[in-house]
Amino acid sequence: MPIEQIIVLAVIQGITEFLPISSSGHLLLVPSLTGWPDQGLMTDVMAHIGSFMAVIVYFWRDVKNLAIGAYDFLRGRTTMWGKLALLIAVATVPIAAFGLFLDKIGFMDTVRTIPEIVAWNAIIFGILLYATDRLGLFTKRMSDMTMSSALIIGIAQAISVIPGTSRSGITMSAARALGFERPEAARFSFLLGLPAIGGAGLLKLGEAVSTGNGITLEAVITAVLTFFVALGTITILMKLVKYMSFLPFAIYRVVLGVALLALIYSGMPFGAVN
Repeated sequence: MPIEQIIVLAVIQGITEFLPISSSGHLLLVPSLTGWPDQGLMTDVMAHIGSFMAVIVYFWRDVKNLAIGAYDFLRGRTTMWGKLALLIAVATVPIAAFGLFLDKIGFMDTVRTIPEIVAWNAIIFGILLYATDRLGLFTKRMSDMTMSSALIIGIAQAISVIPGTSRSGITMSAARALGFERPEAARFSFLLGLPAIGGAGLLKLGEAVSTGNGITLEAVITAVLTFFVALGTITILMKLVKYMSFLPFAIYRVVLGVALLALIYSGMPFGAVN
């Protein structure tokens, strides 16, 4: 795999995993425009691990507090962080159950071969991102999270298994619709993503190992580059959301979706979405 493909893959994974702009839309577009071969399962796994580690590093204080809170909760002592750890665990159940169900009925294998779904989801959920960010009163902080709010955001996250939705985009949209401040919506989205991203990485790692794939130097380089790009992306986004709305991301999603539809209907061949 050429070094330029490794760099582009790391940049796309590191940026689109956390910005609300649909990673699958970009992963669908790039190979079709470049003609590069599939990078392989192990490289995908390592890219996810790089993203996962970036969240751990940036939110290390929150992660530490969540771990301590979860430990205290298991010992019968309930704290704010223990409650939040429980809410994140509960909110992760929908995406695990829904993803497993869709995989069992073969829906995911089918939907990955239909690029129009990615394009239309980029547009539809881009408009939803703007609408939820623009309307309503937003005064809640993460400490105000309740079981019902966490479940609603978790159900929204479950929808993100369908390509083109954007996990970060739809969870931030749900949090904004529930009245959470923009930085708090982003913060909860990233923390909620830890089990999802980590779980997906473990599943892919198991799949890669079972098919005889080993960890290559290319995969390691991808993980390292993805980590730094993702860390930079999270840092920039967390600063931007304090002063800027989600409108630029919504516009970008709509433009991306329209561009994909134009290419699709022009007859350009597209592969399956990873």
